[in-house]
Amino acid sequence: MNERVVDTNAYVSVLRELAEEGKVVSMLIAGSSMSPFLCHKRDYIYFSRPERELRRGDMVFYQRDNGQYVMHRICKIRPEGYYMVGDAQTQIEGPLRRDQIFARITKVKRKGKILAPGDFWWEFFEHVWIRMIPSRRIVWRLYGLLRREKYVII
Repeated sequence: MNERVVDTNAYVSVLRELAEEGKVVSMLIAGSSMSPFLCHKRDYIYFSRPERELRRGDMVFYQRDNGQYVMHRICKIRPEGYYMVGDAQTQIEGPLRRDQIFARITKVKRKGKILAPGDFWWEFFEHVWIRMIPSRRIVWRLYGLLRREKYVII
């Protein structure tokens, strides 16, 4: 397959328009802020305009005031706005206005398999991992140590 490089803002602007029309749009993930749930240049997201009230744990697509497009998870909803965090992050961003959020991720293609609400890993990251923000660094370190132990030759 040929890979074609395009301007991200122009590309996502077109996808945003389609999503706001109610169409489901897919996009290859770029970046590592949603790791370990989603991986750079491996996984896809499927999104459309939010058809229900947004909740904690929802993955949403939004546009920062500087024009940058970001896909992260809602970690808090307060009267002043929405607070976001990537699955690989501990730094919370916000508050964001509701009008900055233009899409909600409805399913993903992870490791070649479609996952949606109800699937184990979807539910784990939406309900458990989002509550572990303060301890994520420790979990990552332990995971790294366990992975290295797996490959140690005796």
